[in-house]
Amino acid sequence: MIELIVAAVFFIILGLVLLYRVFAGPTLADRLLAADSIDILITIALILYAMYSGRGMFVDIAIVTALFGFVGTVFGARYLEGKL
Repeated sequence: MIELIVAAVFFIILGLVLLYRVFAGPTLADRLLAADSIDILITIALILYAMYSGRGMFVDIAIVTALFGFVGTVFGARYLEGKL
């Protein structure tokens, strides 16, 4: 139980640092990378919560979240290349 609390505090700290980078990033690529990292943190947090609670529904939500994050990153990269 204490490991889950430590992981949650660590994720919150990482999320706040990444939110700062999303809003104050010097370039659009930095902001895109920070947003993708936040998506990965959310996916990992959902999987950890699914393991803690024993409910498989959160794994399904984590998979959908990861899929949307991947699609968003691909579209963002295509936009940065100028092909979108």
